[in-house]
Amino acid sequence: MTSTRTPTVRPPAPEPTAAQPRRTFLGLNREALFLAVPALIPVVIFSLYPLLRGIYLGFTDARAGRDLEFSFTGLDNYATMLGDSYFWESFRIGLVWAFGVTILQFFASLGLALLLNQRIRMRWLARTLAIVPWAMPQVVIGIMWRLVYHPNAGILNSVLKDLGVIDSNVEWLTSLSLALPAVIVVGVWAGMPQTTVVLLAGLQSVRTELVEAAAVDGANAWQRFRAVTWPALRPVAFAMTTLDFIWNFNSFGLVYVLTQGGPGGATRLPLLFAYEEAFRYGNYAYAAALGNAMVIVMAVFVVLYLRRRLKEAD
Repeated sequence: MTSTRTPTVRPPAPEPTAAQPRRTFLGLNREALFLAVPALIPVVIFSLYPLLRGIYLGFTDARAGRDLEFSFTGLDNYATMLGDSYFWESFRIGLVWAFGVTILQFFASLGLALLLNQRIRMRWLARTLAIVPWAMPQVVIGIMWRLVYHPNAGILNSVLKDLGVIDSNVEWLTSLSLALPAVIVVGVWAGMPQTTVVLLAGLQSVRTELVEAAAVDGANAWQRFRAVTWPALRPVAFAMTTLDFIWNFNSFGLVYVLTQGGPGGATRLPLLFAYEEAFRYGNYAYAAALGNAMVIVMAVFVVLYLRRRLKEAD
């Protein structure tokens, strides 16, 4: 006896429906915006609100001891700033510091990155040691270098005297002519790791077959670097030097620990000047105006950087 199987009747496939439009708020996906809220709250509290508050205080006469009793004064603080010789001197020192540290840091980091990109023994250890300063807080770096520069117990004077370079101890951080160069050296040492890592990543993206082909054609090391390596590294180098300049111009903690702006204002960077106006003299409004001026200066560099990046993308 044979059994017959009843064929299964499947329901017809549903008609395709149009995709439901995503709910948006001001052009943004609502679900994505909702998930980003926990990250946006600290940004608004600790970044956006202080920025807006500082912009507002720059147009008032707020001072210490007045609590919330201050009035709107318009552009008075900015007019005072334009005629303040101390501000322009700190601005000049800030430019010297930022350009000096950025340029020396770039060339030192480039040399170190080229070295670490070679096939050398214990390369992993050398790369690890190269980023050690990156893991150190600026306060620790400042204290360490204060001990290095100490006129009597510092290792720098001891080594230089043993080598016969100097006859007596040098006051590195209290000399009007030596304080800024000494601080620049510390800034270069402290900022080299991050620049080295970025340049090393750029070097590893260079196609090795092009370098080898140039070597086969008889190009020496400098010619290979100029014709093959540098064109590939140039966008990374431009981006890193621009960011380094912005970070260096906004430096505060390292220089404050080393010299607190002295001697005689020889290392008083713009942010140190604003700090003194706010917390030493209680002139909150003028300090806020100084901070706003620094934001404008940095915004100019950011715009130039973004324009360059957009041209390269095109």
